[in-house]
Amino acid sequence: MSWRSSNGRCGRWRDHRQVVNGVLYRIRTGVQWRDLPERYGPWKTVHERHRRWSADGTWERLLQRVQAEADAVGDLDWDVSVDSTTVRAHHHAAGARNEPPPVKKGLRASGQDRSDLGGPDRPAGGGGAGGEALGRSRGGFTTKLHLSADGRCRVLSLVITPGQRADCTQFEPVMDRIRVPRLTTGRPRTKPDSVSADKGYSNRRTRRYLRRRGIRHVIPEKADQAANRVRRGKAGGRPPGFDKERYKKRNTIERAINKLKTFRAVATRFDKRGYVYLGTVTAAALVIWLRS
Repeated sequence: MSWRSSNGRCGRWRDHRQVVNGVLYRIRTGVQWRDLPERYGPWKTVHERHRRWSADGTWERLLQRVQAEADAVGDLDWDVSVDSTTVRAHHHAAGARNEPPPVKKGLRASGQDRSDLGGPDRPAGGGGAGGEALGRSRGGFTTKLHLSADGRCRVLSLVITPGQRADCTQFEPVMDRIRVPRLTTGRPRTKPDSVSADKGYSNRRTRRYLRRRGIRHVIPEKADQAANRVRRGKAGGRPPGFDKERYKKRNTIERAINKLKTFRAVATRFDKRGYVYLGTVTAAALVIWLRS
């Protein structure tokens, strides 16, 4: 047990188990931090620990460890599906201070790279209101979760953007963040057996990316793209392959999203900072993995 507290002063850290239970209670119920039950300790301690773990990549490393253990025993289904979901942002999510996250030296930023964690010059998730992955879409003030899931409805990778960001623009970042370490030696596994996605990801860039990496994929062709290909004749090329049976498994990503949104702090965004909300979703995904 360290004798240096989270604020740098000398003192005993509050027990991690108690703090983690407090974080998970808040993620599941969506209560305000100030309303945490007393059994979890001071709410400021719980909130500060969650904020730091979201910034320094602790939640992400825990998620990768669980994924690695599942992969080691053959419990990870590498038929991956990709999709996104829009999350309505509460008005408490607005008004974040314009400052970078507290990432300690030697620790890698969680989920997304340093340029996505926020700050005066580096907006989180590609911009939005105050650079915190907040934007305006048909649903109002929203954040969009882009994710991939294995064949057992468990999250493999996460990216957050403003709500108006198109799905297809984040396909490559989502795929690039699939990284399951080995428990012994060897490079982390980053290449799935196959990928399925809906028509929102049907474009040349996505298919070219998958072909370059040698990944089998099932993405239905849009009607206007098929009509344009037929109109061009031989110059339009051959139609992309489509496996109906494999595409039926795409519902795994929908079920993974439904599981995530049973956590109230995920279904509605209350966190002001983008990297903190990403940590919230990552912690929820970790709980789903542990339950499975």
